[in-house]
Amino acid sequence: MLNYAIDPVLLKPFVPFGTELDSYEGTTYVSLVGFLFLKARVLGMTIPYHSNFEEVNLRFYVRRKRTDGWERGVVFIREFVPRWAIAFVARTVYGEAYESLPMRHTIESYGDNTKVDYSWRLRGCWQSMRMTTVGEPQETKSDSLEEFITEHYWGYARQSDGGTFEYQVEHPKWRVWLARSAVLDCDVKSLYGDRFVDCLKQSPTSAFLADGSDVTVSRGIRLS
Repeated sequence: MLNYAIDPVLLKPFVPFGTELDSYEGTTYVSLVGFLFLKARVLGMTIPYHSNFEEVNLRFYVRRKRTDGWERGVVFIREFVPRWAIAFVARTVYGEAYESLPMRHTIESYGDNTKVDYSWRLRGCWQSMRMTTVGEPQETKSDSLEEFITEHYWGYARQSDGGTFEYQVEHPKWRVWLARSAVLDCDVKSLYGDRFVDCLKQSPTSAFLADGSDVTVSRGIRLS
């Protein structure tokens, strides 16, 4: 997870109806996230040759007021997976901005170090996000930036007609390794547009690796 401070004005066109931007200690963040789906199922069914695959997404953080308090969630700018069928199903079921690109990854451990690389091919060139960590994973500290980034349990998608689709994401609290080094090597303009170039060309404000877990994503509802 590569996390970047961003001017909240740049995100306002993407904020779904019924939600508002969430921030940590007054700072708004976007995160570039690379991860693996393993043994993925859709509506309880495993799709042959489509259960283990990479995803890279750019996301930001929102909250929604309910009678019993705040729901904290994420909104995805764009999500990339390696197979068009996965992208089609995700667009259909969740209304998310999925697209397919050739992708690959490596995870290497040696001693106390772990190196992770998620790569994708765009216009014939391989681009990547990569990280090196050291030591053992730790529980996220209460009220830390790492907790803020990982502890959002709702997804919101802005619909073409202006409506909002909401779904719940369930997983246990993740442990994290802080990055010793992190690099994003990509054509930001081609992937995400002009508004994100200045933000993502900087070094990330924070970077860490999460150990992951079983995850359940509900089918979701359209907000009235």
